[in-house]
Amino acid sequence: MRETYHIEIVGPEDAPVQRASIRTAGLDVARERALRLFRRARVPQRSGPAAEAVRIVDGAGTEVFRWSVWDEGTGPGRGRG
Repeated sequence: MRETYHIEIVGPEDAPVQRASIRTAGLDVARERALRLFRRARVPQRSGPAAEAVRIVDGAGTEVFRWSVWDEGTGPGRGRG
């Protein structure tokens, strides 16, 4: 069954910088997409507020994954979520 996940790139104090929605059968696909968007949001030439974290919220409004700049040394999937 497919579910809608909302991906939010957040800046300082959890202020949303960018939002995207993805409809997929599993959280793993949404997590890969979120991490790809997060890497793109952190490139040095990007303008606007600095991206500090990415989070995925499911259709019920529950945060199911979060990754921040402070988790980068632990490898994807080992941070919160």
